[in-house]
Amino acid sequence: MGAVVFLFFAGLLIGSFLTVVAHRVPLGESVVVGRSRCASCGVQIAAYDNVPVFSWIVLRGRARCCGEPISARYPLTELGTALLFAAVALAFHDDPAELAMGLVFVTVLVAITVTDLERRIIPNRVLLVGSVAGLAIAAATDPASLPERAVAALAAGGLLFAAALAYPRGMGLGDVKLAATMGLFLGRDVGPAMLIALLAGSLVGLAMIARHGAAARKQAIPFGPFLALGGVVALFAGEQLIDWYLGAF
Repeated sequence: MGAVVFLFFAGLLIGSFLTVVAHRVPLGESVVVGRSRCASCGVQIAAYDNVPVFSWIVLRGRARCCGEPISARYPLTELGTALLFAAVALAFHDDPAELAMGLVFVTVLVAITVTDLERRIIPNRVLLVGSVAGLAIAAATDPASLPERAVAALAAGGLLFAAALAYPRGMGLGDVKLAATMGLFLGRDVGPAMLIALLAGSLVGLAMIARHGAAARKQAIPFGPFLALGGVVALFAGEQLIDWYLGAF
């Protein structure tokens, strides 16, 4: 349990950092140089007002410097990352390689989700760093899995690339690259991840059509968060889902 608690608090810190990544990377700004500033007035945020989750609660969701509301996405991202880190620790505590892969993978997924929701962008830099880290871990700990991971990346990326060609307004190349990255991390488990993402996206789309009618067709829905959802489910239950499918059919 010590590792779970440690990674939970580490996840809070990483989650706070990921909100910076989501804001700065699409703007081409450095994520390591420069202190955090208020999004409303630009004043530098003091360290005691930048404690993950706690500061937002103490400040009641408003900036100390100007009183403007602080988006709830900050504490939600921090808490969500912490919970994912703790879940990875619980699931893979007996396998250091899988533990490392899982932590890197959920970090990438959270960064992509926040960025895509906020700016409708899936940054190449985040995918590149995540892919390099994942491949390095796999090459060092399980090189025999690299061919399967490569095939999974090509298959998942190819599927969405075909969708992007058929319907360019509904699928971006960022989604294609994210799917390929997921294949590198998940191997054959990327299959359930893609299915879950497509089902979840379709259900949300149908719900929007039911509520708004034909006007909903003109509303863009970022697909990155659905891919991230599928990736998280497949990370923890991909093998079980595949075994269930093979046993049932």
